[in-house]
Amino acid sequence: MNNKGNRRSMWSLNLSTAAIALIPAAIGINYLGKLFAGLLRLPLWLDSIGTVLASILAGPVIGALAGIINNVIFGLTADPISTVYAVTSGAIGLVTGIMAYKGWVSSIKTAAITGLVVGLVAAVVSTPLNILFWGGQTGNVWGDAFFAYLINNNVPLWLASFGNSIIVDVPDKIATVLISYFIFKALPNNFKNIFRGGHKIEEL
Repeated sequence: MNNKGNRRSMWSLNLSTAAIALIPAAIGINYLGKLFAGLLRLPLWLDSIGTVLASILAGPVIGALAGIINNVIFGLTADPISTVYAVTSGAIGLVTGIMAYKGWVSSIKTAAITGLVVGLVAAVVSTPLNILFWGGQTGNVWGDAFFAYLINNNVPLWLASFGNSIIVDVPDKIATVLISYFIFKALPNNFKNIFRGGHKIEEL
């Protein structure tokens, strides 16, 4: 997956037709993942699969844009607080895109490690937001139960909130990156090469 020889610079903002089309597709995948997790009442979010996949395919800039726009749209249409977490989604896109470019999503093992790193970053970014808007909770049943346990045992609020985020975000992001990895592996090489710069495509 680390194809530096035929890919553009990691930080280039290649607003091609394919890259722009990838953003709404990523948003749709995020929504489906969240719906799936909700229907099955999973202790995970699964709402960043599209963001992660966009990062793997098109780099950190497009991945971050997909994540940010996803949260802004959801915030405007369903849950206003979601807009605040656009910061977290942007960080998820950036970190995944950087690690994928460096070859850290090239196997199941490296994808799992990337998921661990992304989960830690998401927890660090989300914790102050959770404290500010939710009193330290995340809205996840498992995470909030762990948060309540820590608070009842006199753990400081910020640490309890961070523990809440860790127990949810780390497993969620490991699962998310692994799912995205398997989707990426299943895609045709010709399709992947569009985002690597291997094909000439219309530029805006």
